[in-house]
Amino acid sequence: MCRAAVSRLFVLRRVAPWLSIAALAVAATLAPLAAARPTVPQGKELRDQRTIAMAVTTLMDRRHMAKMRVDDEISRRALDMFFKTLDPMKLYFYKSDVEQFAAEEERIDDYLKKGDITLANRIFDVFLDRVAERTEVAQKLVDANHDFTVDETMERDPEKIDWMTSREEADERWRKRVKYDLLLQSTDEETPENEVIERLHKRYRSIAQRWQQTSNDELLEMFLTAVTMSFDPHSSYMSPENLENFIIQMRLELDGIGASLESKYGETIVRHIVPGGAADKDGRLKVDDVITGVGQGADGDIVDITDMKLNDVVMMIRGKPGTVVRLEVKTAGGAGLQTYDITRARIELKDSEARSAVLERGPNGEAVGEEPVTLAGEPGEAKEPTGQVIEQRKADGSVFRIGVIDLPSFYMDMDGRRNGRDDYKSAVRDVRRLLEELKEKKVDLVVMDLRFNGGGSLPESVEMTGLFIDQGPVVQVKGPDGRVIPHNDEKPGAVWDGPLVVVINKFSASASEIFAGAIQDYGRGIVIGDHATHGKGTVQELEELGRLISALNPPNYGALKMTIQQFYRPGGDSTQNRGVVSDIELPSQTSHWEVGESDLDYALKFDSVLPLPHENYPLARPSLIEELRRRSEARVGNSEFFQKEKQRIERYLQRKEEPITLNKEKFLAERKELDTEKEQEEMFEDIQTNDKPVFPKTPYNDEVVAIALDYLELLGDRRLAQR
Repeated sequence: MCRAAVSRLFVLRRVAPWLSIAALAVAATLAPLAAARPTVPQGKELRDQRTIAMAVTTLMDRRHMAKMRVDDEISRRALDMFFKTLDPMKLYFYKSDVEQFAAEEERIDDYLKKGDITLANRIFDVFLDRVAERTEVAQKLVDANHDFTVDETMERDPEKIDWMTSREEADERWRKRVKYDLLLQSTDEETPENEVIERLHKRYRSIAQRWQQTSNDELLEMFLTAVTMSFDPHSSYMSPENLENFIIQMRLELDGIGASLESKYGETIVRHIVPGGAADKDGRLKVDDVITGVGQGADGDIVDITDMKLNDVVMMIRGKPGTVVRLEVKTAGGAGLQTYDITRARIELKDSEARSAVLERGPNGEAVGEEPVTLAGEPGEAKEPTGQVIEQRKADGSVFRIGVIDLPSFYMDMDGRRNGRDDYKSAVRDVRRLLEELKEKKVDLVVMDLRFNGGGSLPESVEMTGLFIDQGPVVQVKGPDGRVIPHNDEKPGAVWDGPLVVVINKFSASASEIFAGAIQDYGRGIVIGDHATHGKGTVQELEELGRLISALNPPNYGALKMTIQQFYRPGGDSTQNRGVVSDIELPSQTSHWEVGESDLDYALKFDSVLPLPHENYPLARPSLIEELRRRSEARVGNSEFFQKEKQRIERYLQRKEEPITLNKEKFLAERKELDTEKEQEEMFEDIQTNDKPVFPKTPYNDEVVAIALDYLELLGDRRLAQR
């Protein structure tokens, strides 16, 4: 359970971050309309799917970094991966179902070369039968009597159990599953028992409905991605809808009302309002409101969207700027059904931009406060100060000023850049401007916060590093042919040449690792956070498949995101699997969650290439880092917060190997002691929050600031990036 929850969080943030903000969808692809199961494609749809399947196969054969081909070995992997995609917890398929298709395990390559994906439909038909069978059983089990005093357990790791062999075994597995879900609901003591029962009935009914509503495009995406992920974890096929969502995320703008939605228990719930968007300016739609119907224009009929697939709801609400959409809403405040007419608009996703703030405290300990937050896209505009402070002063009695930049991703509007737009969206442009503003405010040190930054554009990571170094290699890239090509910062001079701290966690990946690795190799600053970053040391190319058919007027056939290169630090080491190891590690459960590259199936191996000559700045000498580490460890050792975190880490490591108790008394005691699933969910929700401070005041962040102040003290007058 824990591994599945964390994996969902990281996949949403790293592989498909646009799902959290674009158009209106949160995990839209996980909410597969209509009451009938998908039918075998016919006519043009069939021809298009054949074209897509053959194009994906050809490209993977010719250009993937692993130099493998879609052959019998990939076929075996893909079949196993497809079953895992559909049923990761082994709750639906029988062993006989899996064995039924064992004869196909070396034929998928042959099918794909002919564009034949009917195997996916055959497997999915069996899966839907099992989902219907199991959810019917689950509904009965919800109303059954359960003995919560019995000492019994449920295995949490699906790798430790086999597929079910009989209906009796399946019923028993689901009895425990339902019992576990009832226990989870019982942790909220304020929820009446009848409401818990009804909630679970809705959940299981919704599961069956969502799978029945899976479209042919979604099934194709799942099947082809099972094939591509048999090469490595980061190669995937994007359906036409998801390609549109990806483009929206990278250019940080969309056409719609500006809200994120979640499908839960068959209801469409508002989870996030995009700041400055149409819904935000209208002011009536609120977080936790339930949208029950959608109408087009000022007088169009309201269509009931109960149990409708989230992707379809999104497409009904999304539309051209200036047009009106009408929403029938059940308000979270209990005011009954309301109808809101909202005029769609072009919306900039500013909560996904870089943001900055300045932290300071007066010489006698009095709070001076935090400088107003600056958003990258809003020069001169500010939000309310959060009142965050740091405790330190200079020898002359003046305050230290620390500039913090929160960078959610290395975003870049690819279409805008390709089309030569002067104002295309770019993380580098935004951070450059923020650094110039921080210099004007005379900050002493800059913190680049890359926690939960899942990466983005390779060129942006190179140019971003160039803002902090003079010139030189930032990353080395090796292709399938073995050639290693350096990507250099060619621009002389740095925008910020003062002390630099980079904060990372295990969710910092790809472009974040290029940046952090280069800063570390150059000795340009110090890296603080989890033991290491994610460990994704590969480069993906996005190939829009329609452009292979027609360059002038390409159809939307979706896209293939394919691993074509592996990258290496200036010093020669790859970040693959290992990640960038922190100079100063702070205790955190996330360091130990199984979300790293090395935890993923078929991840490429670590290796290294020859180092390149590069500057060695005097800002991260080993003796300096060792002293910083010593001081931090002393503070952490005396910190009640970090001591509790160490205890929680120890308990988490013990518990993740243990099955889940279904004894209510023990279950509630364990959840009170350590509720990892709840923490993961809260973390996911916090990522979506648009009004949080740039650098919230927490014991963890306070220690980051304390290290930064020690860093300034130890550097003394040597605070410029000079040789």
